[in-house]
Amino acid sequence: MLMAVDVGNTQTVLGVFEGGELRAQWRITTEANRTADELGAVYTTLMGQRGLACGDVDAVIASSVVPTLTRAYQNLARNVFHAPFKAVGPGLETGLKNRYEDPSSVGADRIVNAVATGKLYGFPAVIVDIGTATTVEAVDAESNYLGGAIFTGLNVALEALISRTAKLPSVNLEGATPPAIATNTPDSIRSGFIYGYAGALDALVRRFKAELNCPEDDIHVVATGGPATVIVRHCREIQTFDADLTLNGLRILHEMNADSSTLKLP
Repeated sequence: MLMAVDVGNTQTVLGVFEGGELRAQWRITTEANRTADELGAVYTTLMGQRGLACGDVDAVIASSVVPTLTRAYQNLARNVFHAPFKAVGPGLETGLKNRYEDPSSVGADRIVNAVATGKLYGFPAVIVDIGTATTVEAVDAESNYLGGAIFTGLNVALEALISRTAKLPSVNLEGATPPAIATNTPDSIRSGFIYGYAGALDALVRRFKAELNCPEDDIHVVATGGPATVIVRHCREIQTFDADLTLNGLRILHEMNADSSTLKLP
């Protein structure tokens, strides 16, 4: 089985694949200073709860935006799972032509999502990933990764608002969605963040479609990310929500680079 790990700034998503089937997945808090031993204790417990053992893992692939954790996952693969490890980094065969001004500066997760989108949904495409930061990417019909936009993640923006205001309460955005014209303060915050964020994403996607300069009906718009479910149902431009997009991208990249000892991005 393949263990795929997506290390984000706030959360880490772990999935175990048997062939093309995602057998199990977990989401844990990202802690930049965790050691391989600590990660091993967490993961072996989680896997055991699903009837899986360390010996079931044949290979590990990780995409990380937290550099200090890459070595920890390499040690986890070697010392706990006794399996080969591949880290997504510069030089990887992706099937994409990276047109970013500095290709090496593109986050690994952005490329992983683009690879998965092309394989599962086809190009041209716009990919939205709502996380600690929200990214919107564009890939044209010729598999050119063109770049995109980055702005503040939903929960980060909410936390900033609450921390900088004396009277505004903390709210749960995952509760019942209020009408836009809300009649109390908590619902007013929910209205502003949910509808405002959805409107911002729709506006960005429309601009992306115009700049892609191809028939709009040909462009598939895909969204992913932990907080995305709160927003996507209120977006008019997003066609598909795929919670497992990044994990499947890691699986696809592992298959594409099966003979490589280390995965590297161009």
